[in-house]
Amino acid sequence: MIVYDLKCRKDHVFEAWFPDSASFTAQAEAGKVVCPVCGSKKVTKALMAPAVVTARRGVPEKAGPAPEAGQQASREAGASAAAMADGEKAGELRRMLRELRDHVEKNCDYVGGNFAEEARKIHYGESDPRGIYGESSDAEAEELRDEGIEVARVPWLPRENS
Repeated sequence: MIVYDLKCRKDHVFEAWFPDSASFTAQAEAGKVVCPVCGSKKVTKALMAPAVVTARRGVPEKAGPAPEAGQQASREAGASAAAMADGEKAGELRRMLRELRDHVEKNCDYVGGNFAEEARKIHYGESDPRGIYGESSDAEAEELRDEGIEVARVPWLPRENS
């Protein structure tokens, strides 16, 4: 197994394990290596410091593959594939949350800290029906639900500088 520091086109640096260099190349060319931060499939190897193995006392013992080395490598390869799949899922989730934020900001009115008050006005017909978003406390959100007012909390990802 080999670990690479990888970098996406937006300069996010992350780490991934591969059975060998050819596996990285094949997966990257197939678009299967995905940045866990932004979901970009344009990924290259980042500059890395070499791993140097040294012996503290004299010459190290002759190293040969341990009988279970193949099994360990297979387990690590499976774990690497699972980690990459998780990274792809995380990147996809982030992409979807960014799209949701963009949609809400384009199609709804921002009411800031007056969210609970404005949601009630809309619900009780005191204000024109429309989509709104803003901030509320956990207690305010629970009170709105108790009154039969539909509310949802969405994890708001910070904006990226790009």
